[in-house]
Amino acid sequence: MDLSNLKPAEGSVKKQGKRVGRGQGSGKGGTATRGHKGAKSRSGYSKKLGFEGGQMPLQRRVPKFGFTNINRVEYQGVNLDTLQELVEAKKIKDTVDFDTLVELRLAGKNELVKILGRGELKAKLTVKAHKFTASAKAAIEAAGGEAVTL
Repeated sequence: MDLSNLKPAEGSVKKQGKRVGRGQGSGKGGTATRGHKGAKSRSGYSKKLGFEGGQMPLQRRVPKFGFTNINRVEYQGVNLDTLQELVEAKKIKDTVDFDTLVELRLAGKNELVKILGRGELKAKLTVKAHKFTASAKAAIEAAGGEAVTL
């Protein structure tokens, strides 16, 4: 090691950012690299999402259609095969109620639960939920269980 190959420790020297708007002598004074006039030169400017330079934006060019029912009731679906997996993993024994489903993170505490009929259920379970599909109810009762609507 000699004076010709000395260099500072890794990460100790940081390259300073470009200091704009600090006088004419710096070469970056005056307009501070923003050019002359226009929206981009002004303070507080931020391009709006979807802005296309004044051209009619896509979300306004495309026609709107359809209808959203404000009275629609959303249910969180839980399938029978999910319940069977939980039985096999010994997370549920004989009853499945709303609190159990929230605890197992299959539903949120403010959601409504609907039991769906995908997969097969071998265990005898008492299932308490807000709604059941006809196939799910039949499968639960066929396995010797009980479907209780909340």
